[in-house]
Amino acid sequence: MPEAAFGGVGCVLAFPVRRGFFMFRQNILRQKELFMPTYPITVAGLKRELPICKVTDDLYIGAFICFGDAELTEACGRELLKLLEPGSYDYLFTAEAKSIPLIHEMARQSGAKKYFIARKGPKAYMPDPIHVEDQSITTAGKQKLVIDRKELDKMNGKRVLVVDDVISTGGSLKALDALAEQTQCTIVGQAAVLAEGDAAERKDIIFLEPLPLFFH
Repeated sequence: MPEAAFGGVGCVLAFPVRRGFFMFRQNILRQKELFMPTYPITVAGLKRELPICKVTDDLYIGAFICFGDAELTEACGRELLKLLEPGSYDYLFTAEAKSIPLIHEMARQSGAKKYFIARKGPKAYMPDPIHVEDQSITTAGKQKLVIDRKELDKMNGKRVLVVDDVISTGGSLKALDALAEQTQCTIVGQAAVLAEGDAAERKDIIFLEPLPLFFH
């Protein structure tokens, strides 16, 4: 059976022509999957390659994922804690889901016994769920962030640090702030591993490294 090279990858040209075209196209799609472009970044002293993912026809982002990367999560948690004044907050607060490993690591390293997570929907264990809407650059459409009233009540009179993995448009931060503001707590800061795009120019957030947006 004849073969042809496409971008250094061998493609089988099968007959009849209609079936051959299908196989050729499948090889091209597979090649695109295998050779996804990446953006090199050094964060918390560690080098990583972030896959560049399409958001719209004109906009691409570098996907920063802590899930499954224990070394990176531990290092980012450690370096973020170095930027915080010891004893400057009582609780950490984040949104589901990518920043959960980060906030857990920060709590573990700082000795905190409790932190709070706003979920992406109401759960059976929430007798009195409170929700706000969130618009994230990585999620199509709007989503809800939900936390139970009894959890919010625990923040009353406390100093709360809002944490995220990446701050971009600030939609998730606004949603978390809106939830926290339904208590008598004080939001003492907002921290993230990366500040994406124009967020890197903000003076009201704490972050480790900037992350550019990619336009086509």
